Amino acid sequence: MFPIQAGTTINGRIIELRLLELEHAEELFRVIDANRASLRQWLPWLDWSNSPADTAEHIRQSIDRFETLNGFSAGIWVDSQLCGAIGLHAIDARHRNSSIGYWLSGAARGTGVMTQACRAVVGAAFRDYGLHRIEIRCATGNHKSGAIPRRLGFTYEGTIREAEWLYDHFVDLEVHSMLEQEWPSRAA
Repeated sequence: MFPIQAGTTINGRIIELRLLELEHAEELFRVIDANRASLRQWLPWLDWSNSPADTAEHIRQSIDRFETLNGFSAGIWVDSQLCGAIGLHAIDARHRNSSIGYWLSGAARGTGVMTQACRAVVGAAFRDYGLHRIEIRCATGNHKSGAIPRRLGFTYEGTIREAEWLYDHFVDLEVHSMLEQEWPSRAA
């Protein structure tokens, strides 16, 4: 069973997280394609997402990870409209840690949607997956994305220099973390 509770309301808008399924591939691809220019500024995978078939392959891999308790990818719906995705990356079972990745369409940014989605995924990671540590990594210039872990009380640990190849250059990544014992008191 998917561990995320759906139906959170923010400013009268209903936010739902649903496990991505193959039937979502075309709709998800349309959202990616419509936001390609702005997403490409920070996300390194856009060149591998050029068709609904590419998106379907990503969803297949995500379903396999979910079925083996090794993370998941979920769509983010706002008022029944798919507007982004969030995922718990592959889990390091021995060390009980993972990281979260996320993106939103331009129309949904700046509304509190992603903060709520991250809050739900972090809670599920600790509660349902028994993880000890969660990371969020963001490119140093991606201030909106970097504000989310700070809002949720994550600890900024430092910057990893030139840690991600972004099409034609390296970017530095900020590392933010949350430990399971910190989450209940800092998540409010």
